Amino acid sequence: MEKRNKIIYWIATTLLAIGMLQSGIFAVIISKPWVDLVTHLGYPVYFLYILGTWKILGVIAILIPRFKLLKEWAYAGFFFAMTGALISHLAVGDHEIKAILGPSFQALFVVVSWYFRPANRKVSMVSE
Repeated sequence: MEKRNKIIYWIATTLLAIGMLQSGIFAVIISKPWVDLVTHLGYPVYFLYILGTWKILGVIAILIPRFKLLKEWAYAGFFFAMTGALISHLAVGDHEIKAILGPSFQALFVVVSWYFRPANRKVSMVSE
């Protein structure tokens, strides 16, 4: 069971990291497709710098060892960003498969990676 959980964790984490890193880089370099996307959703272009930077830093946080609390924040940020993206698409009437599946799968990868993360990557909740 432990080996299976590690495999699930690393597959989900790898897919999450690739997706977030790729989208973060394209956001930071202000690529035309990303500008078109955020303006279509009603957000200002400068939002790309903010979101892109945080995505790249979040990927670093979940991949490096230690910093357990920082990992929790990164997972939460990714979850909020992806569910927010999904809601934004739906709010403006984007019902295309790509607009719905992209953020939905990334949100799924966030949840699966977080749930199956090894004990040494979890914050321990010890009551005093």
